[in-house]
Amino acid sequence: MKAVNKVPAAVAMLKVLEAYGVKDVYGYPGGSINSTLHALDVEKENINYVQIRHEQVGALAAAAHAKLTGHIGVAFGSAGPGAVNLLNGLYDAKEDKVPVLALVGQVPHTNMNYDYFQEFPEVPMFEDVSVYDRVVMSPESLPHVVDQAIHAAYAHKGVAVVVIPNDFGFAEIPDVRYDSASATYEKPAPQPVATDAEVAQFLAMVKEAKRPVIHVGRGIKAGGDKLIELSKKLQIPLIMDGLAQGYVDKGYEGNLGTANRAASKPADEILATADLVIAIGGDFAFAHSVYASHDFKYIQVDNNTIQLGRHHTPDFAIWSDATQFVEKALDQSEPAPESSFFKAAVADMQNWKEYIQKIMDSEADSLSPAQVYQQINRISEPDAVYSVDVGDNIISTFRYLNFNDQMKWVISALFATMGSGVPGAIAAKLDEPDKQVFNIAGDGALSMVMQDLVTEVKYQLPIINIVTQNGDLSFIKGEQEDLAMPYFGLDLQSQDFAMIAKGMGLDAVRVSNYAELPAAFDQAVAAVKAGRPFLIDIIINDKRALPVEDLVVKIEDGKVVETVSPNFRKDKGDQQQYSLADFFAIYDGEDLRPLQHYFDEYQVEL
Repeated sequence: MKAVNKVPAAVAMLKVLEAYGVKDVYGYPGGSINSTLHALDVEKENINYVQIRHEQVGALAAAAHAKLTGHIGVAFGSAGPGAVNLLNGLYDAKEDKVPVLALVGQVPHTNMNYDYFQEFPEVPMFEDVSVYDRVVMSPESLPHVVDQAIHAAYAHKGVAVVVIPNDFGFAEIPDVRYDSASATYEKPAPQPVATDAEVAQFLAMVKEAKRPVIHVGRGIKAGGDKLIELSKKLQIPLIMDGLAQGYVDKGYEGNLGTANRAASKPADEILATADLVIAIGGDFAFAHSVYASHDFKYIQVDNNTIQLGRHHTPDFAIWSDATQFVEKALDQSEPAPESSFFKAAVADMQNWKEYIQKIMDSEADSLSPAQVYQQINRISEPDAVYSVDVGDNIISTFRYLNFNDQMKWVISALFATMGSGVPGAIAAKLDEPDKQVFNIAGDGALSMVMQDLVTEVKYQLPIINIVTQNGDLSFIKGEQEDLAMPYFGLDLQSQDFAMIAKGMGLDAVRVSNYAELPAAFDQAVAAVKAGRPFLIDIIINDKRALPVEDLVVKIEDGKVVETVSPNFRKDKGDQQQYSLADFFAIYDGEDLRPLQHYFDEYQVEL
C-alpha cells in the first residue's frame, strides 16, 4: 500500500472548507478551539481567519455573508461562553434561511463527562437552531462530519453545528481528500412551475376581483421588471415585503412600498381595502395580524410548499417559482381595462411621495433621519452595499433610501436582532472589497457591538459607519406610543461615539446640526477612498416618522373610513382622541389625504 502523509485533523477539516470555496472564517480565540486556530495558522495562505471581538459578531457576519452571496458562512466559538455567544447570530441565520456552519469548541475528549472547566453538553443547546447538530467522535471523522454539515446547511438553508473536542483537531490523520464538493452543487436547483390550469384559475380570480393587490416577496428575485409588466397589464398595484426592497423599481408608479409598520401610508390603506391579495414569493411574518383586518380572497404563490398557508390560509395555493409564475401569467393573460382602483392607488402613492420629499427637503437645525438619508443618497455609488441595523433606521431605510437593482443590502429581517449592522458591513466589505459599504445603526444597536469597530481598523476595511442618536430606543418608544401604557425604560445615556471611534483608530466626526452634515459625509467619502473606515456620529431629533400603523382603515356603508387608533398616545398625559387631520399635522403631513379622497376622485365603488 502506498504510504500516505499525515496531517492534523483540523487542517484536513479546513481543506474541506476550502473545497467549498470558503474564504473567511470568523471567530475569537479560546482554549478549547486552539486546534482549529492552529489549523488556521497552517492554512493561512488558503483561508482567512477574521478575528472579531465577540462571537455573536462572528456569527452575524457569517450570516450576512450568506445573505449577500448565497454561499455558506463560517464562524467558530470556544466551549461554554463562546458557544453561547454564537447563538444570536445563528438564530438570525435560521430565521432568514441562509446556510451557516458553526464550529464549536469542546474540552478534550478525555475530560468530557468529568464536569471539566467550561465543559457542558453543547449539542442539546444547538438542537433548535440547527438543521444539523453533531459532536465529532473521532479525529478521522472530523473532516467527514464537516463535509456533511455543509451539505445539510445548503440543502435545508439553515445552520449546521459541529462540536469538536479540542484534542481531536491536533491528532494526525491521513492527508487525503475528505470533501465531496463538486461544481454540480453550483447549478441552480430546478424550480416548480405553475400549470396552465393554475394560471388560468389565478387569472379568473383576478378578473372577478374589484380591488386586487399583489404582495411581493424576495422570491421574485430577478423578476421585478416582469412583475411590473404584469402589474400594468392586469392593473394591479404592488405592495412590497421589506426583504423585497430593491427587486422592483422604487420609481414605478404602481409600487406602493412596504406594509405594516415599516411602511408607507398607501400600502397599508390599499391592503386594508383589497378584496384579493396575491402573495408572490414572500414570507410575511406579520400576516397573522395584518391580514386579519378584513376578509378577502387570498392567493399564495411560493416555491416552498412549507410556506404555503404558513401565515394565512389561502383560498388558492400555487406551488411555483415566483418569476416563472409571473412569466406564465403574462403569456396567458389579456390586458385588463383601465382600473379606477389602480389609478386611485397610484394617486395615493404620489401624495405620499410628495410628503416624503417634503420631509427630506426640510432644513431645520434640528436634524431628522430624513436629512441623514438625503446625504446617504447623495454620496451613494450605484452599486453600494448597506448593512442596516435593527431599529428606526429600518423604517427610515424603507422610506428614504433610493434603492436600485444594482445595490445590495442586508438586515436581520425575521430574527431582528440589534447589533447586526457592524458585522454585516464587515462581511460585505470582505466580500466586495471594491464596493462602497455602509453600516447604518442607531445608538442602541451600535452600543451592543461597537467593540468590533476596531475589527474594521485591524483589517483596514474602509466602511462608512453612520450612527444616529437621539437618547432613547426610538423603535420601542414608537411601540409604547401605540399602547395604553406610559413610556418606561427607554432613555439611553448619551455617548460620544466619534470620540470612542477615534480611540479605536477610526477617523470620525460628530454632527449636531444640518449645516455640518454635508461636509461630514464628504469627509467620509474621502476617508474610505483613502482606505480608512470612517464614523459619523449624528445627533438627531426624536420626532417620530408618521406611524402608519396607527391608522385604522375600515369600509363602512360603501366608503373608506380612516380613524386614529384609540391607543395612540394613551396614558402619556394626553387623553384626547386625535382626528385624522390632527394626526397628520403632528408629523408635518398637512397635505396628506385619506384614501377615500382618491376613491372619490377616481369613482372607486366599494
